[in-house]
Amino acid sequence: MFRVDRRLFENFDMVLMILICLVCTMAFFNLYSASSPPKGYGAAPYIKQAYFFLICFALFVFVISFDYQELHFWNYPFYIFIIVLLILSYFVGDSAGGAQRWINMGFLKLQPSEPAKLMLVITLASYYSRKEINDGYSLKDLAMPIALTALPFVLILKQPDLGTALMLGIIFVSMTVFVKLKMSAYTILGSSGIALGVFAWERLLKPYQKQRIQTFLNPENDPMGHGYQILQSKIAVGSGGKFGKGYLEGTQGHLHFLPERHTDFAFSVWGEEWGFTGSLVFLGVYFFLLIWGLYVAMNAKDRFGVLLSFGVVMLIFWQAVINLFMIMGFLPVVGIPLPLVSYGGSSLITTMLGLAILMNVRMRRFHASMSEGGTRVA
Repeated sequence: MFRVDRRLFENFDMVLMILICLVCTMAFFNLYSASSPPKGYGAAPYIKQAYFFLICFALFVFVISFDYQELHFWNYPFYIFIIVLLILSYFVGDSAGGAQRWINMGFLKLQPSEPAKLMLVITLASYYSRKEINDGYSLKDLAMPIALTALPFVLILKQPDLGTALMLGIIFVSMTVFVKLKMSAYTILGSSGIALGVFAWERLLKPYQKQRIQTFLNPENDPMGHGYQILQSKIAVGSGGKFGKGYLEGTQGHLHFLPERHTDFAFSVWGEEWGFTGSLVFLGVYFFLLIWGLYVAMNAKDRFGVLLSFGVVMLIFWQAVINLFMIMGFLPVVGIPLPLVSYGGSSLITTMLGLAILMNVRMRRFHASMSEGGTRVA
């Protein structure tokens, strides 16, 4: 007879759930403002995002219903599935803006590079938890994780999608440093990273990608061209003042000065309408969610749970930091969304799946070795 362990309900993390709901609610109202007035054709972005939220809720319930330990088995099939999708998107995917990175599924244009980020978190967490080395990993030990990261990295770079490809590299570095390396590995990887950066600038980066970096360094040189996005974003954020212009009253967004205001520059709309105070409130809730995620990681029952939770937090944290720095002009525009806030089904579903894994780890933080009466078995 099927029995549900009552400890799952007892360990359901209401703090984590409330924080997720708060961020999603603020994000939805911001998207409503960013995408209004709606265009005369097709469903408005906030309506589509509402459907994606419903899908995410169903997926959230599904993910927390099974033990995260099963991801040890499913991580490599999941890895192969994402790689196949990346290859398919390269050959038969939909194109937009000079990039070919979407697979049209009818109700959703899936961007495989988004779930590829979560796939890498699961794959690295599984590998490092299976192969634990107390005195630190050597470069030889990292051969497999590097190969597992390099394959999707190259496929995404070919789309081309430099921002998402770099996110895979950031996830790899974050999780690898977390598990501890030998000093020789730090030295070799650090010097290799610098050399790769120089080589990429000279041989790999396309002219428009170099232009983005040059525009970031001096956007005023081309205020009506490549520097337009950054300048309008800085104007929107700065014009919000202390308390903002009021909900639905932002001029930069509603008068269409701010481009991509419902995707990459969604937080610029929030900053203009709610000001410095409102931005602090939003960011306080947002980053408290991430801090709570680290708390979940620290209290996980095993190494796999720790690495999964830490990887999910890093996945969201680095995207958030890069996006926020981008809209304030501290980083070049690289097309990194603000998780849960920017419009996009693939990004939202990927982020919510990651948070569902976080909740899964939290719900199963109790030890399996319990007697039927609830007494811990030594």
